Formats: sequence, structure tokens, C-alpha cells
Amino acid sequence: MMMMMMKCTAICSLLLLLTTSISGFLTSPSPSPSSNHNLIILRDFPDGTGPSDYDAEDILPKKSVVVDDKEEDVKIRDALKRELLLLASVTNRGLFTNKDEAGLVLDLVSQLEALNPTANPAYHCEGEWDLCYSSTQLFRSSPFFQAIRMAVGDDNKQMAENGFTLHDRATSGSRIGRVKQILSSNELINELDLEVGVLPGLPFKIKGTVVTTASLQIVSDQKMELRLQGTKVKGSNIPLLNQLMEEELNMEIPVGEVYKTIRGDVPVIAMQTFYVDESMRITRDVDENIFVYTRP
Repeated sequence: MMMMMMKCTAICSLLLLLTTSISGFLTSPSPSPSSNHNLIILRDFPDGTGPSDYDAEDILPKKSVVVDDKEEDVKIRDALKRELLLLASVTNRGLFTNKDEAGLVLDLVSQLEALNPTANPAYHCEGEWDLCYSSTQLFRSSPFFQAIRMAVGDDNKQMAENGFTLHDRATSGSRIGRVKQILSSNELINELDLEVGVLPGLPFKIKGTVVTTASLQIVSDQKMELRLQGTKVKGSNIPLLNQLMEEELNMEIPVGEVYKTIRGDVPVIAMQTFYVDESMRITRDVDENIFVYTRP
């Protein structure tokens, strides 16, 4: 097992050299979705406006989803979603969430999950989504890091957590931009826009997008399973590097094949979606970390 972790760490380090970074995390306890629909608005803003980082146009639905249209539930869901987006905005997608704010997010998510308007939510996640809140490190929305967590198993979960924390600290001088997922009926593509400092104190940064692909299979009304395929970097701000990686070498690390060589199979990543509507998706990983996505 230690040898497998060393090899997984080597894969992670290789991706880091190609430009990977991310910021700190907060792990929230797992809630039990409540059927109580009582709503307490803790922060509010006038109707028709949104959080400072979100224009109303940015979260309009782009895909048709059949939802429960009971007027009372619609009003409650809209209020909960606006509150959740506000917290996502003021905490920079969860990067600077304190204990009280994390508790508020957990409560809002639990209420939304209890009011999920879409039957069989796992079957209605197709399309493009932007990550707007994470209860853990942002980079862990990627199947690349989810696969590492699944590869070590529950018995070695803390080893993986320590590795993620070390990776987070090692890349603390870098910045993560947009995190996007594109889902189809059989594939998930995760894209992270990154800026990585070359040397401490120097203003120059290498920019690029880390693209990770995984096969997707829906196994129940709420659950989908992912299997990592490959990872590459595109869109570098260094012309020669960009030309080398995208045009000449088309360099993609076949991480799935590497896992097959190391352990004989590709780790199965379980993701569960308990809430989805026309503009928002809420997904949890095997450790009950929360990832909130909105339509761009």
C-alpha cells in the first residue's frame, strides 16, 4: 500500500510540474437531510439582485429540466439558493469559510436537498457547470484527486488527507480561477484555470488550464460512478510551451492506464447528486464533501 501511495504521489507531482495549484479547505460534517421546510433567512438582499460575484444573467437556466412547480416550494427554494450563492460569494467559493458560515451552508444545502424538485437527479446533470462553492479544497472536485482518495481506501483515508494538505501548502502561492465541469451521458470533463508562480517574489506566473476526463456511468437515481481516463494542460500563456503541449505533442497523461499498471484497475469514484434544477446542482463525494455548481 505504501508503494502504491508513493506512485500515486509521483503522478500528482508530475501534474504539479505541468501547473497545478489550489487553496485551503474546510471539511464539514455529514448532515441528515431534513423534511422540515421551515426557513430562516440569515442574510437577505432585495428581490431581483444577486451576490456581488454573480449577475442575475449568469445563473439563468440554459437547459430545460422538469421540476416541481408548487408555488410555495419554488419560493422557498429560490430564497435558499440566493442565500447559498451569497455565502459562496462572500467566502470566495468556500476558501475563507469560518465555522459559523460552514454550518449555515450545511443547513441550506440540507434544506435544498429535502426540497429537490427533480426526479432521478443523476439523470439530469448533463451540460456545463461552474463550481461556486466547495466544503473542501477546490481542486478535489477533479476526478484526478478523487481517484487518489479512492485508490488508498477508507483504511488509509488520513494518508490521502495529509497528502492533499501538503499539496495545498506547496501550491499556496498559486491561484485557481474558474472550475468548470462538462457532463454528458457517459463522460465528465473537469477544467481548472490555474496561475502558478515560477519563483517566490517574481511577478511572472505560468497560466494554463488542467483538463481531466473521466468516463461516467449512472448507477442509481442519485449516484454516478466515474473512472479516470487522462489529464493534460492546455491554454498556457507561454507560446512555445503551449505549441509544444497542444499542437506538437498533444501531451496527455493517461492516468487511468497508469492506475491499471500499478494496481490492476482504475479506482471507481462515487459521486451523489441529491439536488438539481435548471440552474443549480449539489453533489457530494464519498466523504460527504459538498460541491455546489451553477449554470454559466
